[in-house]
Amino acid sequence: MSSTLDQKTNAVGFPKAGELIEITGAHELEASDRAVLNLLYQHAHDSGLLVKDGTEWEMPMTALRPSQHESNDRLRASLVRLMRVVVTVPFLSAEGSEPRYLHTHLFDFFDVSANERAASATVRFGLPKKLQPVLARSSRWGRIKAETVCAMTSKYAIALYELVQLRSGLDRCVETFPIDRFRDLLGVPPGKLLRGPDFERRVIEPALLEVNGLSDVGVQAKLVRAHGRAPITAVTLAWWRKEGDAFRATHAEQQQPKQGRTARLRRMVQPAAPSTPAGGKARRGKAKAPTVPAQQLDLVDALAAQKAAGGPAGAK
Repeated sequence: MSSTLDQKTNAVGFPKAGELIEITGAHELEASDRAVLNLLYQHAHDSGLLVKDGTEWEMPMTALRPSQHESNDRLRASLVRLMRVVVTVPFLSAEGSEPRYLHTHLFDFFDVSANERAASATVRFGLPKKLQPVLARSSRWGRIKAETVCAMTSKYAIALYELVQLRSGLDRCVETFPIDRFRDLLGVPPGKLLRGPDFERRVIEPALLEVNGLSDVGVQAKLVRAHGRAPITAVTLAWWRKEGDAFRATHAEQQQPKQGRTARLRRMVQPAAPSTPAGGKARRGKAKAPTVPAQQLDLVDALAAQKAAGGPAGAK
């Protein structure tokens, strides 16, 4: 079985351990915090010393600002949140037989230059001692592009992008998540956005908008309900690799300034086909996801039906 540590950063992104992608309890982190987290872990991975006890890493503060227009004050606030949050990391025991959960901080410490405005200002950091062996044993990873996560403004979009990237190499392209599991993985605050319309408007729609507009993958989401007015019980995702014009449009948008990005991404969308929950009425007229090939429009339903029928799991 291939190890995450054996993988090298390439044009597709850096290999982020699946254990780090599927953390829960990270609802306090903002989009900028998640971007900084990825930059720090990429630096540690590329050093080849990710699991060496006592290793300390150092990076220029300017390399950790997702946007060169942001101040070091915002970066310092991100570092504080990254130190404060306690996450739950799923992993297998050293024997590989027992599923376990590690409750841990994401970093052991941050050591920051006193003169943060100096061009030579740096951040030194270390990783928690208990987390390093988990990363050493990791054999699942998703390739994460720094430029993609730094371009996103929705923390839910970053989490969704990473979930899909973790699964992009599987022999299927559809998966259904129970709603509580999906909320935890995306970092939705406990007790918040419980109403279906709020969850759809504040979590699903912005996540799909940015993932479809700024990443190399296209994603569709179907909210599963017993009937039209019933609570959401699950979310089914379907994903595919972009090609041709869609891929080039994504690359072009990443080169554009963030100002006005939401409006530009919305202009890329087309009205979605009416979605009819089981036993409910069709919902019309709302643009849900960026333009996708016509054969993709019913991808979630088609693949879910195929899976339920016991047919082929799907295609890469």
